[in-house]
Amino acid sequence: MLQVISNQQKIVKKNGGFGIEILFPGKGTGSEDSGIGTIGRIDQATVTPGTLVPMHPHKDDEILTYIRSGVVEHKDTEGNIEIITNKRLMMMNAGAQFQHEELVLQEGGVLSALQIFIRPEIGGLIPKVQFYDFPEAISRNEWREVAGKDDPFPLQIRSNTWIYDIRLEQGKQQSLPVLPLKDATCLVYLFDGLLAVNENINIQKGESLVVEDETILLKAVEDCNIVLFVTDRNARVFKEGMYSGNINRTK
Repeated sequence: MLQVISNQQKIVKKNGGFGIEILFPGKGTGSEDSGIGTIGRIDQATVTPGTLVPMHPHKDDEILTYIRSGVVEHKDTEGNIEIITNKRLMMMNAGAQFQHEELVLQEGGVLSALQIFIRPEIGGLIPKVQFYDFPEAISRNEWREVAGKDDPFPLQIRSNTWIYDIRLEQGKQQSLPVLPLKDATCLVYLFDGLLAVNENINIQKGESLVVEDETILLKAVEDCNIVLFVTDRNARVFKEGMYSGNINRTK
């Protein structure tokens, strides 16, 4: 199965210098679950320098801050005060109780980033925060492990989820990496650029493609920054996280 999730299926919000495009990937496929397996929500953010996102809570979300440009000062209730950039990424394993704030610094210019909300395996886990310094901001034409359930992924996610990225240069082709499990569901998210899939599907900036039981070939029509999400739909997952949870659930 191949299914494109278009930009028209996103929710757009803007407040002052803070703008986000919100993707609930399950809603994009018409599912009763707003997420897909462990993939709860993906926010593509554009934030002007000097903007402060004040201290606010998270609960039962595994949150990857994936920066492509800009510099952010991060503070949280675990006592961390850290600078994060496109080479120094952050995973907030929010667990039972967690708060943080983010200040976009003038020195880095406009922030362009993804805030990725992954579902944990169970609720009420102990909160923690991870930082990792990558040698380079991008991985040219080769898939790179970013975050996942186990080694060799440098940032750890507490559920059956694996995240890769690649900078695919114009004219270059690449298939998906060797996946960590059989019967995986993949979400190919195009951060920017123009991407051809199997020579008959075009994906634009901000759009994504759900892949199940298919072999695909990606070709960069323009330089592309791509984020790949891999999830196990059959794994145990907690769907009541503050942001990652199923927004369609009934109580």
